[in-house]
Amino acid sequence: MNGHPTQPSVRVLAIVGPTAAGKSALGLEVALRHGGEIVSADSMQVYRGLDIGTAKPSPAERASVRHHLIDVADPREDFNVAVYRRLAAQAVECISRRGLLPVVVGGTGLYVRALLHDYDFSAPGADSQVRYALLRRAGTEGPEALHAELARVDPVAAEKVNPRDTRRIVRALEVWQATGRPISAGWRDAGFIYDALLVGLRLERAELYARIDRRVEAMLLAGLVEEVRGLVREGYSTAVISGQALGYKEIVAHLEGRMSLKEAAGEIKRATRRYAKRQMTWFRREPGVVWLDAAAHGPQELADQVAACMAARWG
Repeated sequence: MNGHPTQPSVRVLAIVGPTAAGKSALGLEVALRHGGEIVSADSMQVYRGLDIGTAKPSPAERASVRHHLIDVADPREDFNVAVYRRLAAQAVECISRRGLLPVVVGGTGLYVRALLHDYDFSAPGADSQVRYALLRRAGTEGPEALHAELARVDPVAAEKVNPRDTRRIVRALEVWQATGRPISAGWRDAGFIYDALLVGLRLERAELYARIDRRVEAMLLAGLVEEVRGLVREGYSTAVISGQALGYKEIVAHLEGRMSLKEAAGEIKRATRRYAKRQMTWFRREPGVVWLDAAAHGPQELADQVAACMAARWG
């Protein structure tokens, strides 16, 4: 079980779904009602300094309910699913031991699966020379070109990795080039570790896309351009910034004069829609998800439905 022991007596609620569906608001409401703490399952909210573009909970929200796995890594760090799983499992154990409910909230499907299932994500150690060569290629050819290469050598991994996620594409190709083994060869699922209830939020495509567009506009109004400019001033390379969450690459291009702000906003919206579509494809394949209509209800009504699901599952 790769050091992640089965704890069937530990109850865990997971709220999943695509970006902009309302997961964070629902998770906050549920945690407030049921004495819970939130464990983020967002692969970008782990990074310090990436705040607006990753839609991190506000300071007030984090003061009202304790959040875990937010701001735990520097953007230069190689934070991966194995590290996430270790830290998130520690958080779940700590929350449960204090008699509270761990509420896992996020849209990074691989992180949710890694935490809740008995997966073995073992892989060989890093090869810095191979990695740097791949990073240089990603900078000149683009991450999509490397993703196409990954699809040829490890289609299982390619299906689970965002074509624009330079960090994970490079890691998977690094393992392949260094060992000749696909990184997905170690991904073995032996079922749930916890007594987990998964609740998913879904929206019709038109409504989801409209919410995404509004979110991107709100991020720009909140100062996303200034956030990226500040990261550059703090010494982060544009390559590091561009390889992070959706939106950062486009804002870097804007700051470098390669794209107008209007063009950057449009590309962020398109990329986020594509990402949301992949998220829904992923979570639809997850067994046992209880789906709720996020368009028909607000956070409080949805929290009522989650409470009913919890009562039916746990009494």
